[in-house]
Amino acid sequence: MDRIDTGRAHPARVYDYVLGGKDHYAVDVEAGDAMIESWPSLPVSMRQNRLFMERAARHLAREAGIRQFLDIGTGLPTSPNLHEVVQRERPDASVVYVDNDPIVLRHAEALLTSSPEGRTAYLDADMREPGTILGSAAVRELFDPGQPVALTVIAMLHFIRPPDDYALVRRLLDPLPPGSFLAISTATADFAPEEISRVVREYESRGIPMVPRSAAEVGAFFEGLELVGPGLTQVHRWRPEAAQEGVAPAEVAMYGAVARKP
Repeated sequence: MDRIDTGRAHPARVYDYVLGGKDHYAVDVEAGDAMIESWPSLPVSMRQNRLFMERAARHLAREAGIRQFLDIGTGLPTSPNLHEVVQRERPDASVVYVDNDPIVLRHAEALLTSSPEGRTAYLDADMREPGTILGSAAVRELFDPGQPVALTVIAMLHFIRPPDDYALVRRLLDPLPPGSFLAISTATADFAPEEISRVVREYESRGIPMVPRSAAEVGAFFEGLELVGPGLTQVHRWRPEAAQEGVAPAEVAMYGAVARKP
């Protein structure tokens, strides 16, 4: 646990604070409060991103029949977690969570308990090392290499600067079998440019890079893939349910999409 830096804000802990969690430090509270002051809709946007993850995961398990999930940038456990969503639909599903923050590891080991039929593992690794992830014991032991995988990269890519971002996603996706899926959500300034610019400055003033992307820039992650309807859209507009009613476009600064690898 020596790697935990309580003197600097961490994106996962800020996210936890804004969503009303309890696994954060004073520095994360200060950062979260500053960001909310810059853009009061930040909690709405983050909640809608979380709900997008749930709907996308449910679709992949229920309708696409996926039983193997590789989740990059897990963040702090916030129920329902991805494995809880997918194992309700497919109790025998296997989920490998990937993150490189020690506080996430501590909570993941305590809280990410699989269904009896399924399997769940946590991998302490960096997204910038796709070979380490795909060659890990967790992936080898939990996944059938001949079966499709859902690669989920939720609210992570806006912390990766170009051009590394596109290459990293491809290096994770290319080895996966045909019929695999890619689910992404990432930040945009398309709908509240001034407000998001202020949030970006708050992140970067704390040494956290943040790169909002246009629709075209997010769409480039899905080149060569088959987008699942409704395609690339703000996260609250992707297969909306009751929890998305009344949410205004200017309150959501996240694009999301799900696509199939042919």
